[in-house]
Amino acid sequence: METISIRVYGRVQGVGFRYFTKLLADKMTIRGTVENKIDGSVKIIAQAEPDLLEAFLLEVKKSPAPYGKVTKTEVERIQENKEYTNFKVTN
Repeated sequence: METISIRVYGRVQGVGFRYFTKLLADKMTIRGTVENKIDGSVKIIAQAEPDLLEAFLLEVKKSPAPYGKVTKTEVERIQENKEYTNFKVTN
């Protein structure tokens, strides 16, 4: 199990980005959280097996929201002691 933090920039607030990210995560059995940040970006914490995380990241970069547009992502592998049981929208 691996955990990554993904910071997503672009047209990612006000377009259903968090909702569609949750649908994608649920479909791919990714666990974690997604939240809007004050600077207009979205932060995702995703936990799964490495190959699933790579596939999830590719889909996030394409924007799961039909009206969203991702212009930049920052990915960081993190040491997370927490085991997430599902994927939820926070904030």
